[in-house]
Amino acid sequence: MRRADRLFEILQLLHGGRLRRAHELAARLEVSTRTIYRDIADLTASGVPIEGEAGVGYVLRPGFFMPPLALSATEHEALVLGARLVAAWSDTDLAAAAKEALIKLEAIGAVAMGARPPVALHSYGGRLSPEVRLLLRQIREALGLRRKLDLLYAKADTPAEARRVRPLSLEFWGMVWTLTAWCERRRAFRVFRLDRIQQLMRTDEGFDPEPGKTLADYLKSLSDADA
Repeated sequence: MRRADRLFEILQLLHGGRLRRAHELAARLEVSTRTIYRDIADLTASGVPIEGEAGVGYVLRPGFFMPPLALSATEHEALVLGARLVAAWSDTDLAAAAKEALIKLEAIGAVAMGARPPVALHSYGGRLSPEVRLLLRQIREALGLRRKLDLLYAKADTPAEARRVRPLSLEFWGMVWTLTAWCERRRAFRVFRLDRIQQLMRTDEGFDPEPGKTLADYLKSLSDADA
C-alpha cells in the first residue's frame, strides 16, 4: 500500500469519533505500530485534528471533513439506505463492511445535509438466514476465483439433484438471492435460488470464459427471446 493511501485509510478508520489504538490500526493496515506512530505524527503536523497518545489511542476531532467524501444531501441518503440494505441482505463479510461504511457516512452526514434535517431511512422486514449468508459468501468467493461449484439443489416439490456449475452472477430480487450459472449436467444456463441449495462445495476446478457459456451469452439469450 502506498503511504498516501495508508494515510487516507488511517483518517477513514478514525472517522466517526472512534478511539483507535495504534496496534489495532497497525493490524488493519498490515504495518508496524512504529509506522502508525510516525504516520499519526505526520498527520498531526499537517494540521489534521487528531487527539490521543501512544498507549491510549487516537481519535479524530468532530468537524474534520475530507473533500473527496463531499456528498450532496440526496447522495448521502442514497448511500445510507444502500448500506443498510447491504447490511440486512448480504453475507457476513459484506454486511460488516456496510456497517463500517455507515459509521463513516454518519460522520460526514452533518456536512452533507447542511441545514436540512436528516431523513429517517431504515431497512426493516426480513433478514437473510445464517445459512443463506454463508452460501452467499462462498459463491461470491467462487465468482472471484472462477472456481466451479458442486450443488445439491432442490426445486419446489422435487427431489434434490447434484449439479456442477460455473458461477456467473449473483442477483438480488428484493427477498431472494439467485445464482446464474452454466450447469454442466444440463449443458445449459440455469438460475438457482440460494434458499433452495441444500449443500454447496467449492471445487478446485477452475474455468475460463468460453464462447456460449458466459454471462454475456446468457444475457444475449434473454434479449433474443424477448425480440
